[in-house]
Amino acid sequence: MLAEAVERKLMTAEELLQKMPEARRGELVQGEFIEMSPAGYHHGRIAGNIFGSLWSFVKRNRLGHVYAAETGFLLSRNPDTVRAPDAAFVTAERAARQTQERGFFDGPPDLAVEVISPTETVDEVEAKLIDYLEAGARLVWLIYPRTQTITVYRSLTDVDILTAADRLDGGELLPGFATAVSEIFA
Repeated sequence: MLAEAVERKLMTAEELLQKMPEARRGELVQGEFIEMSPAGYHHGRIAGNIFGSLWSFVKRNRLGHVYAAETGFLLSRNPDTVRAPDAAFVTAERAARQTQERGFFDGPPDLAVEVISPTETVDEVEAKLIDYLEAGARLVWLIYPRTQTITVYRSLTDVDILTAADRLDGGELLPGFATAVSEIFA
């Protein structure tokens, strides 16, 4: 009972950035550090496929910046939440407003992409999704390797589930972007 009565000290985004050993990987969720193991090769390949497709399209059309896994986005304060999607896109306009050269991106990505690991629970996935959308992300793609599906969220009520026979597009955020869902899992 005494252990339950002891209040845990919450970590801030600044403490996460300054004090976290590089060998540890994770996210800050409402002030609590959640350690994550490195991704497996299958997860990494899928994340690389979607990152590559996004990066080449965004670069060619000068739409903004695409960020690789491990990039922290500060989604909320007091307590702090820092999420690190597997890939992310931020419009050129929003990216230009980032003034610091060091630290986490201040705010959500416009697009957050998460490749769902087999060990992630439904609660963990939903928590990430809600964190991104409540912080202001305009689009979230949840990629499910086991079922080879992608769930596209524009909001909690505007949702599409895509199968390997479908095409993933960037909607209003990334007009003209499209790729076969099957290519993401290839």
